[in-house]
Amino acid sequence: MIGNPFDRGDGRWQVVVNDVGQHALWRPFLEVPTGWRVVLHDADRDAALDYVERNWIDLQPAGPSKRREVR
Repeated sequence: MIGNPFDRGDGRWQVVVNDVGQHALWRPFLEVPTGWRVVLHDADRDAALDYVERNWIDLQPAGPSKRREVR
């Protein structure tokens, strides 16, 4: 039986971002959900978390007046 791929911290990770600037860690072997795009590829979990901490400064989703291009 295959477990939840998000339960274990080992292996490779990527960071995905949606159009309102929310960030999430994602496994590279899983399809990226619609509305999300990869901004960091092939990282260990610590590096992925560090990326999120450095780049997701405003945790509140961007509303229509606040939407911006997410780098």
